Amino acid sequence: MSVDKDTVAKIANLARIDVPEERRESLAGELNNILNWIEQLSEVDTDGVEPMTSVVSQPLFRRADKVTDGGYRDQILANAPTSEHGFFAVPKVLE
Repeated sequence: MSVDKDTVAKIANLARIDVPEERRESLAGELNNILNWIEQLSEVDTDGVEPMTSVVSQPLFRRADKVTDGGYRDQILANAPTSEHGFFAVPKVLE
């Protein structure tokens, strides 16, 4: 895959980034270098390699999947400037 300056302009537009016309050609070259490097990675033989999420083997902590009310309502509401009837009280926004 090759990136030209028109493709750079389209990517910049989608990302809402203003890339000046004179910078697009050099940016296309940089993106092509990155894509070439990624293509080189596809040549690596990964047969027999287990997928991993970390270099250190650790089991993931799992909590019980049960529905609770949290039990922290009073502690959470203690941080609120005002509360009423067990809920946050906020100023009226719409009239």
